[in-house]
Amino acid sequence: MGAGRSPADPAPAGETDGQSGRDEGASEAPASGEAADGQGGSGESGGSGGQGDAAPADGPAPTDGPAPTGRPRRSRRFPRFTRDTARPEGGGRAASGDAPAPARQWPLLTVLCAAGLGLLIVVLDPFEQAFRIGTILIGCALITGAVLRWVVPSVGMLAVRSRFTDLVTYGVMGTLIVLLALVAQPDPWLDVPILEDAVRFTIR
Repeated sequence: MGAGRSPADPAPAGETDGQSGRDEGASEAPASGEAADGQGGSGESGGSGGQGDAAPADGPAPTDGPAPTGRPRRSRRFPRFTRDTARPEGGGRAASGDAPAPARQWPLLTVLCAAGLGLLIVVLDPFEQAFRIGTILIGCALITGAVLRWVVPSVGMLAVRSRFTDLVTYGVMGTLIVLLALVAQPDPWLDVPILEDAVRFTIR
């Protein structure tokens, strides 16, 4: 009975400090826990908010199918049907797009009209030596096409291949046609002894 004390009696100093320390620790622990919970909650809310911002608002919903590939894989096999070809160098319009179609293709029309006139002269034979003159006109038309291909930057449909190939093709063919027309028999306009010797050697 002597060890007991009334609640009204003041407690000893050591016990008071111990109890107060326990009470302070208990009060600080929930506070720190609450702060941790608050940080965790804010982190979770921030994370959810970040995910919500990252996800597109109006985008399509993801599908369960396979993801589409960016570019189809090219095959090394040649296509069965040719669908398109690259425009050759200098193959653009010879005039602006506002001009009529004949004006945009005037280099090709010039060559075709000259060659057609030569063929008409050969067929109709309206005068003497018409065959020779018409053939020379055809060769000159091809040579004119070679000159136009070299001088004019854009010749339209007269450009078939590269500039060098067209120059060689038109120039060589036109020159050969003109030479054959000049040395044609009878009464050739150009006498080439080497050519006569080659023909005689071939006939023998």
